[in-house]
Amino acid sequence: MLEKKAYAKVNLSLDIVGRREDGYHLVRMVMQSLDIFDVLSFEKLNTPEIVVLLSETNVANEGSAMVADKLGTVPLDENNLIYKVAKLLFDKYIWTRDKSAGVKITLTKNIPIAAGMAGGSSDAAAAFRGINELYELNLLDKELMEMGVTLGADIPYCIMGGTALSEGIGEVLTKLPDMPKCYYLVAKPPISVSTGEAYGGYDRLEEAVRHPDVDGQVDAIYAGNLQGVTDKFLNVLEYVTAENHKEIGELERIMMEGGALNAMMSGSGPTVFGIFEEKESAEAVKEDIIAKDLANQVFVTEAV
Repeated sequence: MLEKKAYAKVNLSLDIVGRREDGYHLVRMVMQSLDIFDVLSFEKLNTPEIVVLLSETNVANEGSAMVADKLGTVPLDENNLIYKVAKLLFDKYIWTRDKSAGVKITLTKNIPIAAGMAGGSSDAAAAFRGINELYELNLLDKELMEMGVTLGADIPYCIMGGTALSEGIGEVLTKLPDMPKCYYLVAKPPISVSTGEAYGGYDRLEEAVRHPDVDGQVDAIYAGNLQGVTDKFLNVLEYVTAENHKEIGELERIMMEGGALNAMMSGSGPTVFGIFEEKESAEAVKEDIIAKDLANQVFVTEAV
């Protein structure tokens, strides 16, 4: 059996700079992967099928109903990105040489779903890596990333990971130095947000939004200036999501009052994260958020 971790991400900034003729939004944003991860386990099958399962750990620990309530709906059929990645690789590289080959992929889900943390895209990235290794395809990351963008704009970044500037629709990536040492408090309130609705809402508000200084944030990362990075926090999609979900502003307020250098919504939301210099401060605010029942998934973690 082969296992791969699929790491969550947050956006340290997110700007929309235009639209392509096909409707895709053009972005400039700084991405950071965190040590919150799903686990994908891969096993070869001797029958030509692709099987995607939710792990017994998820179900046994919380019961299937609780899993659905906490994680949201996880499609395990051909609509799942993991399945789509496997089908792409098997059609293109594996079934052409072995028509009896197959794979069983078991997903242990920890990253919040519909949360602005790229959980689905990260699972897809891990599926690319896992099948590439399991079947010894010897494909380079660049090749995986080129295939990945055809399935989802965040997948190339999730294959790369770390700290990166993302442009285009998300496929133009520039590796950045590691973030300075800090702790991330991540809280996902018990609501879900549609990425499509968030971007659609932005189109209606576009004239009224303030845009982030992405270049200034990149400069701060190169300088190792943590305060400079957090001073440049801004996510244009927060104008949309926070207007509809007051929990986002409340979580940010609690994090800032608890000592966060800054706090912001990630992606299309509703996940909120704050950056702390001291782990103890982040842990204290985590307990406060849990006590006030403001979020059903709360983590204190670091960058990876």
